[in-house]
Amino acid sequence: MTNFIKIKLALFACCSMLISGNLAFASDEGWLYDFAAEVQSQAQSHNLPGYVFIFVRKGQPAKLITYGKTEKYGAKIDRNTVFRLASVSKTFAGVLMAKAVEQSELTWETPILDIVPEYGFNRLQPNPITLGHLMSQSSGFIPNAYDNLIEANYSLKRVLAQLAKLEPLCDPGKCYTYQNALFGVLEDYYANQQSSYASVIDQQLFKPLGMPHASTGKQGLVASPQWAKPHIAITRKKWRKASVQDDYYRYGPAAGVNASIEDMAIWVRAMLGEYPQVVSPNLINTVTTPLVKTKREMRRRKWRKFLNDAHYGIGWRVYDFNGHKLNYHGGWVEGYRADVAFAPDQQVGYAMLMNAESNLINSFTAQFWQAYFNSVEQQRKQEVAKQAGN
Repeated sequence: MTNFIKIKLALFACCSMLISGNLAFASDEGWLYDFAAEVQSQAQSHNLPGYVFIFVRKGQPAKLITYGKTEKYGAKIDRNTVFRLASVSKTFAGVLMAKAVEQSELTWETPILDIVPEYGFNRLQPNPITLGHLMSQSSGFIPNAYDNLIEANYSLKRVLAQLAKLEPLCDPGKCYTYQNALFGVLEDYYANQQSSYASVIDQQLFKPLGMPHASTGKQGLVASPQWAKPHIAITRKKWRKASVQDDYYRYGPAAGVNASIEDMAIWVRAMLGEYPQVVSPNLINTVTTPLVKTKREMRRRKWRKFLNDAHYGIGWRVYDFNGHKLNYHGGWVEGYRADVAFAPDQQVGYAMLMNAESNLINSFTAQFWQAYFNSVEQQRKQEVAKQAGN
């Protein structure tokens, strides 16, 4: 077991007191200590500003590991520090829309033209783009359509008006075409009902789940008692604090959620079925059912040697990770990275939040799941050997 780096860890159950200190791991969890040590070693090597990650096993206290500070002379990152989730926000949007369908407010077959009629989406198409196509990233529009306009701070209405004029590359539902701007449809949908996406997600998910620090929008981030400042790389080992940008915050369903790691522990628990009154088992199954194949993910660096198959569901990616189902999503906006994933058959999950725009998170998450599944296989072999010995 790696022992050259002192790892500070904590155990906590949602809504319970934090117990901090150096933990002596059970023999079957030495892999987690080794993983944490390797991550910390790489973080120090690359001078990362900070990160936090969590391992959740259903029904048990979560294991939390923190590193670094909110900024150079800022507070130490802890379980209450708020980060931007970027595209991990889509996992919340997927569940929220599944709840709207479950409550008969909308259907997956509802055309976007009916959701926001003012833009004329698919006005000439016999096969309209639907809510299901939007949420499963199969609209048919060119991937990342008009992200450049988002980043140029065009208004949401102007971007959607431009988007509505595009001709799809394929029939809706027939190919994977990842979008951010199109998720702005949901912002306008709730605004047209004299409400807002932010208030609905708060009422439907954040408050019922008891997520203490979760919010949407820039104001939600900067109003947090403690939040991690964004950092961008100058060189391989040098980072510069950046300003929080407004651009993707205008598209809350795509990239507008803020959360602490404690919030993410609750979110993972919800996806593991610990909050069935808020997120039902049928809903979890709905959002994690593979809908459109994502061939590009199979070539993803650091992941490709582990992936046998990859799809997009409803706001969640669905991987076959060396024979194990893994539901996953990553996020990336200026100065922040985020990952969340859970293995339903194993009833475990993981999340990592980082206040640095670092690609290291790609290898960290892949290494985490490799280490976890290797530990499961090792335990299985030990049990078989033990039974054979009897």
